[in-house]
Amino acid sequence: MGADKRAKLLILYATQTGNALDAAERIGREAERRGCPITLRSMDEYDANFLPCEDTVAFVVSSTGQGDTPDSMKVFWMFLLQRNLNNHWLEGVHYAVFGLGDSGYQKYNFVAKKLDRRLSDLGASALLERGLGDDQHPSGYEGALDPWMSLLWSMLYQINPKFFPKGPDFMVPDMKLIDQPKVKITYHDAANVFTLPSIASDIECMEKQIETARSMHPGKLSHAGKRPDCFLKMIKNQFLTRAGCGKDVRHFEFEQVSSLVEYEVGDVVEVLPSQNSEAIDCFMQRCGLNPDAMITVQPREVENDLDTQIISLKVPVKLKTFVELTMDVASASPRRYFFEVMSFFAGAQHEKERLQYFASPEGRDDLYQYNQKERRTVLEVLEDFPSVQMPFEWLVQLVPPLKQRAFSISSSQLVHPNQVHLTVNVVSWTTPFKRKRAGLCSMWLAGLDPKQTVYIPAWFHKGSLPSPPPSLPLILVGPGTGCAPFRGFLEQRAIQDASESAAPVIFFFGCRNEENDFLYCDFWLSHSENGGLLSEGRGGGFYVAFSRDQPQKMYVQHKMQENSQRIWDLLLKGAAIYVAGSSTKMPADVLSTLEDIVSKEAGVPKDSAVRWLRALEKAGKYHVEAWS
Repeated sequence: MGADKRAKLLILYATQTGNALDAAERIGREAERRGCPITLRSMDEYDANFLPCEDTVAFVVSSTGQGDTPDSMKVFWMFLLQRNLNNHWLEGVHYAVFGLGDSGYQKYNFVAKKLDRRLSDLGASALLERGLGDDQHPSGYEGALDPWMSLLWSMLYQINPKFFPKGPDFMVPDMKLIDQPKVKITYHDAANVFTLPSIASDIECMEKQIETARSMHPGKLSHAGKRPDCFLKMIKNQFLTRAGCGKDVRHFEFEQVSSLVEYEVGDVVEVLPSQNSEAIDCFMQRCGLNPDAMITVQPREVENDLDTQIISLKVPVKLKTFVELTMDVASASPRRYFFEVMSFFAGAQHEKERLQYFASPEGRDDLYQYNQKERRTVLEVLEDFPSVQMPFEWLVQLVPPLKQRAFSISSSQLVHPNQVHLTVNVVSWTTPFKRKRAGLCSMWLAGLDPKQTVYIPAWFHKGSLPSPPPSLPLILVGPGTGCAPFRGFLEQRAIQDASESAAPVIFFFGCRNEENDFLYCDFWLSHSENGGLLSEGRGGGFYVAFSRDQPQKMYVQHKMQENSQRIWDLLLKGAAIYVAGSSTKMPADVLSTLEDIVSKEAGVPKDSAVRWLRALEKAGKYHVEAWS
């Protein structure tokens, strides 16, 4: 293979929420600054057949849920697992893997680890040890990315100096790079803009706007360019926790208003939250934007003529509508690159120097204190640096995209046709500098009045918890809002039980206090009495751990240990295990407890119990849905 061909770096990324894309773009920028040409591709845009023809590939992959592969990597990964690929298939290919994960999850960076192993098995040569970014690190994944990248440059230079014609430490002046944002904004004369006929309903107009605006955004938005499956209207907003107890969990009920969507228990709904209109107006004013301007947004570099034709067919939208539907200006914190680009557009010298310091490796920890720890928003950052005038193209590229929020559905459609119920923790907290912060979506939903008509865009999809048949015995573990999907499970099974006797269910629930946050207390208790599905007489059971109602902390795993015999009996009858709730420690603690239970009740060593539970998972009988 020619030496010139070796001097290009291919970067393949697989992202679920956008972080792996950010990291991949950062690696690409840093390579280009050193004079190394790059190609950046999402894995679902790359044909894996060509992998043996590449010389050097950097893979940037995130792990989602419990060590799951991101959607954009699934086809690529299945290709790599083909049996007919031998251990010489990737001989001569150099690779580097950087993973993004969260060490609070049990399968930390699982995707990066298995990709690294598979590439090596296929004969590829690792340039350096895989990098593992950790959300728990004070600087997030960048804490591991910076040292990994500097080692990558020196290893690339070692295998072929043509990667960096002027050496790996030479840097192109930044002003050359800052001239060209990735997006191009076209402004249109409002008189020539096509509008929907006046007979179009409000919902049709909203659908069209969401589809158009989100399809033009350069970030990889989930469901980009896809109309909502339906719109929801809130019909109930009810407190599940006692007022003043320090927690606010709500039960929301919605009606599907635009079209009926069928869902199963265990499914997930994503909603697009509305942003505060005052914050949007302040952002417009601060950035000197005309809210009524009609715009189209497109990538600056278009691949081919077909792309150009597709882009030219885009219907312009109002600038303010585009911002409202795609740019998170008042809840998400900007990334480090935002501060770097801001420094070029700062008019005041002291602001420029502070921004340059924030963007430097030395200033990373101070930036973390100022930005992520305080959860400063884009609007607040811009207001802190009044001399910065960033062009709108850069703002579109760098303001965090407005993301849909996913919730486990807590109802059964058999019981509530045309309705969707959610169990939502309304998130609010105080930062180290005593600033009040709140979750954008949960606070917005909590503030909605069921008497008023607000249409909420919603998309439905499968979650990690498949709908169980009525004949399958269940062991459910769902502390806190983790109980949400299991409310749907139980509603559905109770209906099925009326016509055919359903299998028993054991449910382990946990909360802080019986008085304050015993969510859906009456619902569970009614099913645990009089021969209900959770009654011990039917082989089921309902066990609650109130963690703060006694001097010793009591969690779901303690209640599981107390009932190890019952769990084992149900497992022997073919039960499936479902775990849902916070991702921090709970899923790992529950698995460890189950390993102890299997070991004790079956009288086998711990490693045999581990293998037994792994086989259960492989057989599709151990499911986890966890959220941070």
